[in-house]
Amino acid sequence: MKNVHEIEIKLEGEKWTNCLDNAFKKANKEVKIDGFRKGCAPKDVYLKHYKIESLYNDAIQEAINIAYKEVLDEHKLTPVIEPEVNVTGISDGSVIFSFKIITKPEVKLSSYKNLGVKKEKAKVSKEELNEEIEHLRSELAEVVVKENGEVANGDTVVIDFDGFVDGKPLDGGKGENYPLEIGSHTFIPGFEEGLISHHTNDEVELNLTFPENYVEDLKNKPVTFKVKIHEIKAKVLPEINEEFYKDLGLEVKTKEEFEKEVEKNIKAHKEEHIEEEFVDNLLEAATKNLEVEINPEIIDEEVHRMMEGYQRQLKTQGIDMEQYYKITGTTHEDLHKQLEPEAIKRLKYRYIIETIADMEKIDFTEKEVKDKAKEMADNYGIKLEELIEAYGTLDVVKYDMRMHRALEILKESNEAKKGE
Repeated sequence: MKNVHEIEIKLEGEKWTNCLDNAFKKANKEVKIDGFRKGCAPKDVYLKHYKIESLYNDAIQEAINIAYKEVLDEHKLTPVIEPEVNVTGISDGSVIFSFKIITKPEVKLSSYKNLGVKKEKAKVSKEELNEEIEHLRSELAEVVVKENGEVANGDTVVIDFDGFVDGKPLDGGKGENYPLEIGSHTFIPGFEEGLISHHTNDEVELNLTFPENYVEDLKNKPVTFKVKIHEIKAKVLPEINEEFYKDLGLEVKTKEEFEKEVEKNIKAHKEEHIEEEFVDNLLEAATKNLEVEINPEIIDEEVHRMMEGYQRQLKTQGIDMEQYYKITGTTHEDLHKQLEPEAIKRLKYRYIIETIADMEKIDFTEKEVKDKAKEMADNYGIKLEELIEAYGTLDVVKYDMRMHRALEILKESNEAKKGE
């Protein structure tokens, strides 16, 4: 592929000698040679004991960075992923590196205008309005204990439960004073439904089956749950009145004003979703006009980036990757393969936006970039210097500005004109 550059470079003379000297200074601090204090042995004495080869490892680490920079500068390359590097020759006089550097692949975009993608208009139905009002009422509902009532859908029951599979206790299938909302589908199918119509202090035995899409060693297996109901709580929905509007933080006085405000909020959320969907559909349509051959290494890098993000997301839920693989019955390789199509799509979308930015010659002055960075720093509540230090360079801010403007141009080039 044209964007794969295999380059060999030889470091010798003072450049390599300096790397060996620095490696010696580091190594010498860690060894004790008879007749010398720790770290004070001369280099020739050290080499008699440990040989020059003992310095190669640390010297190579420093030399790689020097050689890599020289290669990039000399060949004017901008890598998109970390290079593959091998040592092909080494002695006390020189070191030879072989770099495999991958740059951005060649991208051709024949057109990104008039893609024929329709943008929906946000409308709010009466049913959607009523559902949202009931949702708001539910959020502010008062929870009361049902002293003599029975379990109904929407109630919260406080239960003890104990699960058994093949007559043996189910691992992780026991809980005490567990609050369960009936209808939340927290437990396997049949569990919550099986508690409906029962009363406080009832002891219920539920004979169920794990679903097909459950963990490998339990799916489709019969399971018995013994449940004790301690308490039943019901939601009492608030009346729709001025006190309710005030509790929601709305400055309205009538039901009509309230409904208009709720409708406006629903519409705003819908418009945001429609805008995101419109952009996604435009990018998908533009891929038909895209010509690019993406290196497997670039795809792997994108997949790994996605996996790291997925790992961080799971961590917030208290789950590590090993637990995830065990729960889902999958492996690292399975997840990698599963994410590949999405990774390829993301890369193609990114290349489309970058190409639009290039075709439209989008650029920003140093002042514009700095002003944007200052605005971002203010929003984060940090100093500009801290933002630059975190990003490493203002080029990151400029890149984001170019991508944002390119997306705006993509939308403007495809939105229906007034009167159409």
